[in-house]
Amino acid sequence: MAIRGVLFDIDGTLYAFEEAEQAGLHEHLVAEGLAERFASPAEALRLWRDLKEDEYDRFLRGEVTFTGQKAMRTRRFLAAAGVADAAALTDEAAAAWFTSYAARKNRTRLAYDDAAPALDALTGRYRLGVVSNSALAHQRTKLEAIGLLGYFTEPLICSQEHGVAKPAASIFLAGCQALGLDPVEVAYVGDNYETDAVGARDAGLQAIWLDRSAGAGADSGVPDTGIRVITSLAKLKSLPDF
Repeated sequence: MAIRGVLFDIDGTLYAFEEAEQAGLHEHLVAEGLAERFASPAEALRLWRDLKEDEYDRFLRGEVTFTGQKAMRTRRFLAAAGVADAAALTDEAAAAWFTSYAARKNRTRLAYDDAAPALDALTGRYRLGVVSNSALAHQRTKLEAIGLLGYFTEPLICSQEHGVAKPAASIFLAGCQALGLDPVEVAYVGDNYETDAVGARDAGLQAIWLDRSAGAGADSGVPDTGIRVITSLAKLKSLPDF
C-alpha cells in the first residue's frame, strides 16, 4: 500500500541536539566556574550524557516525571563535580541550575540543514506528524524555535502524555491515528535503530532508519528485514513511494 503519511522523531532526526548540548554545557560550566573540575570538556560532556541516559530512561519507564529527571541529573552531575551538598539540592535549586544550562543550550539549537528542505518536499503530498519520547510542551516549543512546528499535524504525540514510550507499538499507532491513516500507510523516520526503526516496523509502519553516521563513512551494517536506511533526510525523496 502506498505511503500517505510520514511521522518523524525529533531529537537527532530533525533537531541537532547533540551539537546544542555540547556547546550549551561547556558555556554553562565556564559561567558557573565548574569547567576546571573536569579533565576536559569532553569528560564533562560524557558524564552529562551518561547521567542523561540513565535518568531519562527512568522517565520513560514512568519512574520519575520529566521535570524530576532533570533535577536528578543535575544533582548527580554536580555531586560528581565535587560541589558540596549537591545531593541535597532542593528541586527549586536544581531546576534553576538546569534552566540556566538549558537557556545556553537553546541559544545554539538548530534544525539539521536537511530538515526543512525535506519537509518542504513532503508538504502537500503527505500528512506529516511527530512521535517523540518526551513531553509535549517541551517538544512543541523546540520545534517552534527551530522553525519546523508549522509542518506538522496536531496533536503531536509525546510519551509523557501518551503514557508509554517508543518502542511500544501503541505510541506509533497513536501517531497513525492522529494522521487518520492505517499503520501500513505511514512511514516513520528516526535516528535510533532499536527505538525508532525496529519499534515502528514491529508496530506495522514502514520503518526508515536515519543513520547519519553512515553518511560520514561509518558502516551501518545490514538492517533487519522491513527497515530501510537513509543517511540524510534528503534521501527520502529517492526511496520508493516517495
